[in-house]
Amino acid sequence: MKVEVWTDIVCPFCYIGKRKFEEGLKNFEHRDSVELVYRSFELDPHMAVHVSDDIYGLSAKKFGSTRAHMKAVHDDITKRAELDGLTLNYDTAIHTNTFNAHRLLQYSAQFGKTNELLERLYKAYFTDSLHIGDANTLVMIAKEVGLDAAETAAMLDSEQYAAEVRADELKAQKLGIRGVPYFVINEKHAISGAQTKEVFAEALEKAWAEEHPVVQFRSAAGETEVLACLDGSCAVEHQELQQLNKES
Repeated sequence: MKVEVWTDIVCPFCYIGKRKFEEGLKNFEHRDSVELVYRSFELDPHMAVHVSDDIYGLSAKKFGSTRAHMKAVHDDITKRAELDGLTLNYDTAIHTNTFNAHRLLQYSAQFGKTNELLERLYKAYFTDSLHIGDANTLVMIAKEVGLDAAETAAMLDSEQYAAEVRADELKAQKLGIRGVPYFVINEKHAISGAQTKEVFAEALEKAWAEEHPVVQFRSAAGETEVLACLDGSCAVEHQELQQLNKES
């Protein structure tokens, strides 16, 4: 079963949604059969790598609001994240363009490091206040999760995996995805936003049931009575019951 997740590293609800999905997946009986694929999505592809303002000022300009209001909005998001054990330090967060971070995530897939790397990137941006738009920072993070530093640096210095990022974003446009996180199960079931773990668990169960339907079979003679235990009692085929009575 395939689950695709469109996400951006600077999106708090993507971080929260990742936790909630993982909680829903934890109790899913067939979790080992789930292929999880993270897709690239830039909330602000025109954001500069180096910015002079902080997240409150940038948000105020973007949404035509005030700095004080955006501070209150982000404080509320921080409290919500705490419920899932996440720490968001918006006062010191360094906002930036995420394109190269997405290229790094695409690169990490061949090494099976995407989930681990994404987790570290979230923490780097939201908790540790690291500059995830800076190539040196990305190389350091890549090394932390087991990727080769020199090879990572060479990749980031090239145009590699840019096409893969753009392909994910184009697919998102075709699907009508306008915000993240956005989960698609088996290219059929879509879940938008950081839903509860119960919502994710239910969606996984439904998708699995559709993919693995239970087929009822009858005997060759077309008999409908079967040996079965129902509601705490056992039903025995009529002919076998007659034989038991004779023997008794």
